[in-house]
Amino acid sequence: MRITMVAVGTRGDVQPLVALALGLQAAGFDINFATHGNFETFIRGFGLEFSRLAGNPEELIHTDDVQGWLSAGRNPIEFARHFLRVAEKLVEEVTHDTLAACQGTDAILFTALGAAAFDIGEALNVPVLGAGLQPITPTREYPPMLMPVDFNPGSMANLLGHHAMLNLFYRPVARHIRRWRKHLGLKPHGLQGPFQRVYRERIPVLYGYSPSVLPQPADWPAWHRVTGYWFLEEHKNWQPPDELLAFLDSGEKPVYVGFGSMSPRDPAAAAQLVVDALEMAGQRGVLLSGWAGLNMAGLPKNISRIDSAPHDWLFPRMAAVVHHGGAGTTAAGLRAGVPTVTTPFFSDQPFWGLRVRDLGVGPPPVPQKRMTAKRLAAAIRRAVTDAGMQARAAALGEAIRREDGVGNAVVFIREHLGA
Repeated sequence: MRITMVAVGTRGDVQPLVALALGLQAAGFDINFATHGNFETFIRGFGLEFSRLAGNPEELIHTDDVQGWLSAGRNPIEFARHFLRVAEKLVEEVTHDTLAACQGTDAILFTALGAAAFDIGEALNVPVLGAGLQPITPTREYPPMLMPVDFNPGSMANLLGHHAMLNLFYRPVARHIRRWRKHLGLKPHGLQGPFQRVYRERIPVLYGYSPSVLPQPADWPAWHRVTGYWFLEEHKNWQPPDELLAFLDSGEKPVYVGFGSMSPRDPAAAAQLVVDALEMAGQRGVLLSGWAGLNMAGLPKNISRIDSAPHDWLFPRMAAVVHHGGAGTTAAGLRAGVPTVTTPFFSDQPFWGLRVRDLGVGPPPVPQKRMTAKRLAAAIRRAVTDAGMQARAAALGEAIRREDGVGNAVVFIREHLGA
């Protein structure tokens, strides 16, 4: 059976789907992986068939709209305004390429921003499955990820908030989807958009995060499933540079600091803030530049800067990890079993930051808009000295490492495709 996987977004959105694709391929499925052209070498490097989608998230992250989105933080009005523009542009860019990629497929598995595949599956009369790294199925058990308030299990406000969030996602692309469905010869969606079809037709959705981190709610339908994280074992073919090995061997375990694909408006100032915070906390550090562009000449000897390193190799060697709280980086840090300090920008990052706090495996989040060297230093200091936090982080890491998220997802997909 041939499955086309449609993954739209940054490296953090794409990489877990690659792990799932490899699991499906090993189980006998024929996989066609559709994503942005800047990931082609990465995808083909695993022996997967590749189909190109328009758009380059690495370039998009530096546009005014995305920078406004990042700056909005937890301001829902500003967040929505910038999100509408970004989502509309991204969805329109990838729609036609998604149709081309899905020709001749037997099933489609897609992420939220690849939702054009939802209608394409209907037009081609092939089954579709949703895949996510963040929970969007409505529930009373916890608030929606874009409204990161304290958990109040059983609250009707949570359920209403989830439906409001789904409408927020649909609004920026509603006109485009109506035009797109007409182009495909399909009838328009009802007032609730495509979400009513998910329940009416029992569309399966699988979530690639750990039930040890966020358990599956009892009020979810049986055809939505939390499978466990989809980890890609990157370190097996990676050789650490000699400079990094020498630094790790030269003293106490350092603290990792990196913001993933998030790009501060002033990378130099952000780097200086991190250096100051590490000095205040009395800690050595590993500073990741990456997409965030964090760079700084003449770093102190107790800080090493690297362009990239597999999280599954690097994080277990750290005393703590400091990052933006994206789903993928949070997963890697929790699996490593070390305390986590989150510095969220926007989107689902505050949600995961609060979850880290509630699990007792990290201090409260330090939002980027309110981050100072003093606040970050205090959070780092607590992460590396709180014995209870360290024990809880180690226990959670062990639980996550026992899970087989990819294997569970493959079984789930087989059940729903009858394969």
